[in-house]
Amino acid sequence: MTSRRRRSRTTVQSSIVTLVVAVGVWALLSSGVLSAGAAADADAGADSAPGAGPTTSITDSTPATGTAPSDEPTIETTSVPAASLGEPSRASRPTGTAAAAGGTRTDAVAARALLATLPVKGRSPSTGYDREADFGTAWLDVDHNGCDTRNDVLARDLTHVVRQGPCRVLSGDLVSPYTGAAIAFVRGNTTSTLVQIDHVVALENAWRTGAQRLSQAQREALANDPENLFAVDGRSNAQKRSADAATWLPAAKGFRCEYVAHQITVKATYRLWVVPAERDAMERVLSTC
Repeated sequence: MTSRRRRSRTTVQSSIVTLVVAVGVWALLSSGVLSAGAAADADAGADSAPGAGPTTSITDSTPATGTAPSDEPTIETTSVPAASLGEPSRASRPTGTAAAAGGTRTDAVAARALLATLPVKGRSPSTGYDREADFGTAWLDVDHNGCDTRNDVLARDLTHVVRQGPCRVLSGDLVSPYTGAAIAFVRGNTTSTLVQIDHVVALENAWRTGAQRLSQAQREALANDPENLFAVDGRSNAQKRSADAATWLPAAKGFRCEYVAHQITVKATYRLWVVPAERDAMERVLSTC
């Protein structure tokens, strides 16, 4: 009898304690001291214990200035330098770098295939050749961009270019593709000739291998075609004169593949031919690319 009374008393006491706890929790929830999600967060903590698997977190980048936090996470991006986005140009500047070796091999295959399509003949006489009369004054603005071709090529091939107005290149740095030598270009009566614009297919060579048959407009286009022009050191340009690939090649052997490929492209574009020794020299260069 006594044991039954004790059990009943214990049961009543437990019920009272449970009721008091429930009332206390309800009071805390009503006052906002305890959030409804707190219990869920506590339960979720067990899932992020060691060994429960990787977790992904988003860092709140909202500045602590009292501004309202954004509803979406911010994503930080690294800006890309403008130079790496690629520079617009009517023709790509010469490379001659080992980094382009893979492209050089591919270009060499295409160049050899194009070379095989060029007619092979002897040279015509240079009788009547006149640079300005036949190919126009140096330099024209054949693309009508407001700048003459020399300034266009200088702006394309030099780095750290300083201009006067939109066109006139006053200074810049050049690594001559023909030698690899660095040259500081400064426009002036005694300094401008340190950097010259070379016709990859020399104009007299073009005249003697089919340009006589072109119209005046076509010859002027050839003389000002960016594909046929490189900014180079003046000494190399003077040494080359009107030579073809059989009698002159750049001293920088790593650039010879690109040089010959440009010659072939220009000759194909303007329907010029190659002489036998020139064709053989081109083949030899391309076989090493």
